[in-house]
Amino acid sequence: MSINRVVLTGNLTRDPELRATAGGLNILSMRIAFNDRRKNSDSGAWEDVPNYIDVTMFGARGESLSRMLTKGMRIGIDGKLRWREWETQQGDKRSAIEVIADDIEFLDSRGGSGYSGSGGSGSASASSGGSAADDLGEEIPF
Repeated sequence: MSINRVVLTGNLTRDPELRATAGGLNILSMRIAFNDRRKNSDSGAWEDVPNYIDVTMFGARGESLSRMLTKGMRIGIDGKLRWREWETQQGDKRSAIEVIADDIEFLDSRGGSGYSGSGGSGSASASSGGSAADDLGEEIPF
């Protein structure tokens, strides 16, 4: 048995892009950023190191969310990892891991609606806009 689930929170690095296949399937593409804390081996100080993850959502939910998501928004994503491989026009092989989103929740206090991309209502923690980093007084650089 194998399990493929991922839950992430982060900020959108750009406005999402919506496109459709020739068959009419909507594809919403976005990228989120979140920080990881690491100790600098030279200075011994803790530093925030950004991570960037590509996220894709398929279908009508992606289309409706494309009208509400904007650069900088803090969102929560529930989905699965997918590895893909392709070849460039020059013949070089490339690969990437992305998250295929099943659900997206708004975590910004700006929206305040608690809307869930799954069609349900957001949870109390999602609509409050708070996070563990806020509780500790840490600043997130984006």
